[in-house]
Amino acid sequence: MMKIGFIGTGNMGGALASAAARSGEVEVLLANRTKAKAETLAERIGAVVSSNEIIAREADHIFLGVKPQMIVDVLKGIAPALKERKSAPVLISMVTGLDIARIQELAGGDYPVIRIMPNMPAAVGEGLRRFAEHAGEPFAFGYMPNAGFPWAREQLAAHLSKEQGVALEANDVLLTCGAAGGLNAFLRAVINPGEKMLTFAPYFVEYGFYVANHGGSLQAIMSKPGTFEPDLDALEEAIDEKTRVVLINSPHNPTGVVYSRKAVTSLCRLLENKSEQYGHPIWLIADEPYRFLTYDGVEVPSVLPLYQYAVVISSFSKNLSLPGERVGYVAVSPKLADRAKLMAGLTLTNRILGFVNPPVVGQHIMAAALGSQVDVEIYARRRQAMAEVLTDAGYSFQMPAGAFYFFPQAPGGDDVAFVNRLVEERVLAVPGSGFGCPGYFRLAFCVDETVIRNAAEGFARAYAAVAGK
Repeated sequence: MMKIGFIGTGNMGGALASAAARSGEVEVLLANRTKAKAETLAERIGAVVSSNEIIAREADHIFLGVKPQMIVDVLKGIAPALKERKSAPVLISMVTGLDIARIQELAGGDYPVIRIMPNMPAAVGEGLRRFAEHAGEPFAFGYMPNAGFPWAREQLAAHLSKEQGVALEANDVLLTCGAAGGLNAFLRAVINPGEKMLTFAPYFVEYGFYVANHGGSLQAIMSKPGTFEPDLDALEEAIDEKTRVVLINSPHNPTGVVYSRKAVTSLCRLLENKSEQYGHPIWLIADEPYRFLTYDGVEVPSVLPLYQYAVVISSFSKNLSLPGERVGYVAVSPKLADRAKLMAGLTLTNRILGFVNPPVVGQHIMAAALGSQVDVEIYARRRQAMAEVLTDAGYSFQMPAGAFYFFPQAPGGDDVAFVNRLVEERVLAVPGSGFGCPGYFRLAFCVDETVIRNAAEGFARAYAAVAGK
């Protein structure tokens, strides 16, 4: 069993150690300057209390902590033990003050290093600090209207009006507990038992669970082979009287495809005709957490000005690096005549599903950081590095136009077997079968560029092992 050692069990180290222990697939070793803290955490999560030296000698992966000076001290202390090893461990750092070369120098060897880089806009921290100054005031963390603070909705509506190219008011947006909460609130409001939601494969697997939560079912329509563009002819054949929702995700997870304006416009016209044919609205959900992340000037067309039954559901998990804060939203097309009725329904479902209201802290951070986002150029460099690594190794893939994923063909055709082969090279990927599209695999390039380039030999060996058979 693989061993992961955590030197330092503060908030971040403790959280990561807990997650590793819950997986049941690794042995977790804990070391802390205060032994009682390590013992308490170890008892709670089922880990082993250890020491820096033992971790240095035995762990396959070593988490070094988050404070630069602490990491310097730790590395100086464990360098002799690391030199005694026959196989090199992977060192994991979460600080920006030490680059990979410096970490290797302190460790005394050319060890593989994973440096998890924070990529958060400065406005996020500033917004949190401003809120903290008022956190002791009465009702700072109190209840609010179920749709969110009115001031937060007003600011979000103004921001989305510019982004989406439509005039939105506060009453056209609902703040939610992440995009997942928004999707569930919307589906609870519009899906009747036995009705269907359609989407294009490959797709985010949890969509199926979301619609099933409310008595509906998901039907996946395979995208066009090779390009992963939406196959509107196939969609038209699949729509029937039981179809209540069509969901699109662009920029797309897992392929990185961005749907063109022509494709989105044609889709909206198709749904208009089908809504009229069956005598009820067929809603169009645009799931857009990656809207901010496109390359080479690619446009993400908005659905809101194109179709009265369109809604945008998204979050700030990716563009502000706030996945744990759970702040999302639903924005309704201003073309919908009776949108007040829909918004009333969404406000109710947001409450009765147990979300009640969006997080207080998250709304303050959101308002302070609207218009900010992570540095897209960082992702562009990582994308280029990933493309070069895959090309040099011989993989067949489509260059992503958005998001931070590649979806190459699996050499040999068996995506599950090939992903397992990549694991042997310490490369983590997800089989395309998990997205309803076997024969491919997903790679995420939201890691340091050096990590991507250091994986080149592993990618090449895995490809050669399968292609050479």
